[in-house]
Amino acid sequence: MQQHLSIFDPFEGMRFGNHICFLCGTHVTAEEQTPVFPAWLMKEYAFAHEPLRLLDQSVVTYQDLKIPCCHNCQTNHLQPLEDKVQQALSQGIAGMRALDEKLLYQWMGKMFYGTLITELIKEQNPLVQPEHAVSEQPKMLMKFQAFFRVLQSLRVPMEFPDFIPGSLFVLDVDAASEPTRFEFRDELSTMMFSLRLDNMLIVACLLDNAMIKDAMKRVWQEIEPRQLQPIQAAEFSARVFYAGYLLNVIPDYLLRPVKLQDDHLVMDTLIDDVTNVIFNPWQNSSYAKLLATMWTRWGITQADILRDPQEPMSMLFSPEGEFIQFPQIPGQEK
Repeated sequence: MQQHLSIFDPFEGMRFGNHICFLCGTHVTAEEQTPVFPAWLMKEYAFAHEPLRLLDQSVVTYQDLKIPCCHNCQTNHLQPLEDKVQQALSQGIAGMRALDEKLLYQWMGKMFYGTLITELIKEQNPLVQPEHAVSEQPKMLMKFQAFFRVLQSLRVPMEFPDFIPGSLFVLDVDAASEPTRFEFRDELSTMMFSLRLDNMLIVACLLDNAMIKDAMKRVWQEIEPRQLQPIQAAEFSARVFYAGYLLNVIPDYLLRPVKLQDDHLVMDTLIDDVTNVIFNPWQNSSYAKLLATMWTRWGITQADILRDPQEPMSMLFSPEGEFIQFPQIPGQEK
């Protein structure tokens, strides 16, 4: 296979370390690093010095979060992507929605993967003993390996002919009432990742072949053209994150055989067991527990959400299914 079309798989033999480029596997010096969250984004949204808690409960600042990256990958692959995203973001929500979905996927994926391999590199330190070591969970590693295969599209020209590996949602949030410049949430086990940037919320499941987006099609059609209140955006986010918990299949990705004249790879996808139920059954109590964590700042508890156990509280839709234009937040009634 031509050199520039060869794929790196760090999960074979768990090749993670501070001297291995995260993207191509070449040896790097201690100085060759790239920030997980791009410098321009930290500057624009002023979160470089904000604290971030890792799985082993250690706390770092966002600017401390760096991963090994060779000069070639940084210059020829990551920087051009950052330039495109920065340009799109300068045009607000319309710009981000117009951005090629594959580029948005790669951008979110790189930040997600950066936080993940920070954890994996730390786990190799015998003094660090996280409660749930990622490297000791075969099913999780299988997911991450599949995800990294498609993330190689950052470096290797790659086509996904009839799918996008994730579900991506870009929401318009009314930031006037509650200005929030930056918020970040991820969930390693379900491959969920969300970013709030001023009046925009991007929510993504990075390994579902857009099955969540497909399952939420009717809700998304109603929500996409609207501007949501922050409490509504948080609820939508909870619905997507909960769908990630319920997802019961792991997509796998296979390269088509490469011919001599090929200048790019083509990746096909399959779901291992087609007899599997795609989503486990929805449970109001589990969903309400997750929603309560998203609604903490409004003081709404799980008990409030489940006043009617059959119909959890919603700020998005009335019991009749109508979109709520101006939701009445409990305890804040005028």
